[in-house]
Amino acid sequence: MSNLFAAAGMDEGAPRPLADRLRPKVLEEVVGQDHLIGPKGPLGRMLAQGHLSSIILWGPPGTGKTTIARLLADKVGLHFEPMSAIFSGVADLKKVFETARGRRAVGKGTLLFVDEIHRFNRAQQDSFLPVMEDGTVTLVGATTENPSFELNAAVLSRAQVLVLNRLDDAALELLLVRAEAHVGRKLPLDDDARATLRAMADGDGRYALNLAEEVFALSAETPLDTGGLIAAVQRRAPLYDKGREGHYNLISALHKSVRGSDCDAALYWLARMLEGGEDPLYIARRLVRMANEDIGLADPQAVSQALAAKDVVDFLGTPEGDLALAQAVIYLATAPKSNAAYMAFNAARRAARETGSVAPPAHILNAPTRLMKELGYGKGYVYDPDTEDGFSGQDYFPEEMGRTQFYHPEERGFERDINKRLAYWQKLREEKSK
Repeated sequence: MSNLFAAAGMDEGAPRPLADRLRPKVLEEVVGQDHLIGPKGPLGRMLAQGHLSSIILWGPPGTGKTTIARLLADKVGLHFEPMSAIFSGVADLKKVFETARGRRAVGKGTLLFVDEIHRFNRAQQDSFLPVMEDGTVTLVGATTENPSFELNAAVLSRAQVLVLNRLDDAALELLLVRAEAHVGRKLPLDDDARATLRAMADGDGRYALNLAEEVFALSAETPLDTGGLIAAVQRRAPLYDKGREGHYNLISALHKSVRGSDCDAALYWLARMLEGGEDPLYIARRLVRMANEDIGLADPQAVSQALAAKDVVDFLGTPEGDLALAQAVIYLATAPKSNAAYMAFNAARRAARETGSVAPPAHILNAPTRLMKELGYGKGYVYDPDTEDGFSGQDYFPEEMGRTQFYHPEERGFERDINKRLAYWQKLREEKSK
């Protein structure tokens, strides 16, 4: 093989990217996943016992899923059989299973590593079950998607899901130090640019090393600053899939930040969604929901602000309309919070389901016919605006049900005023009932 490379005028190692050349040789070299591979982690405990069960490795790109699977096979003496769900079908699976059975017959086990396992359909996933159960293969699946949504329950019941962390700043820095030791020179970056490179990697170790390789190739005479780095390498768009779990995670983060009155965090998550290409109108619809659910009548203007932002986005589009979303987020996050109306309506709905079709009291029913008047429809009804207090105190609940209080306003924001009104009307009601 070396003669072939020499004939082509290439060093054997030349075609390999830096990230591949720095791939860990032992588990201890894997960065950022000590919670899994450390002595107290699930993989550490399995290896200490000398037995590896089927697992699903769930985590962002560039966090070491493939590397961990390969090193696990070496550690427990299993044949490493890699395949990608993107390029494989039923025929490929059958072939792999048959080969694994033959290997097992001569005393050699197989670790079947399936990258992007969530890409297999249900029938393909089900084909793993018998070979997992009889020990023909130890399955190690890798996925960037939430296994709860993407993998069959039967597969999940036979495999332990292990969550890999995105690489933090310290882990990415360690990779850069290793890259410098391997290449034999420092990255030509000042401290700020080096921090920017780590931020651009967005927790992806492979991408960080790819960026480092680009920077090494520049052969810069003086260290680059942040502007020079950004000009030299292409910035990657934030990791965000509008149709997948990232979409729901970020809108949840935005909603809970608004609910928690954390204006700055809410603006950050809004920016993350917009930078990731989220539909601004989707965000606007969610803001309207937040205004009703979490603020309600504590600030009746909140829903107006959210709807106004929706109209601006609809009218101006993006990026001009993005500022309207930011203003709405600030308004909602800093508004007083109350879910009293939300809770009151839910309680009223439960009561409506429980009471069925009980009729309204006769005195509040219209009586357009003589028969209805004879039956007592509308009898005794008092027109509230004609009373001295503008309040009759009549009962509007079904007779079988009696009065029930669903709405309990909070003592904050505009609901303080509502509380005063309710207390005043209750006092009048008691006086008029004597």
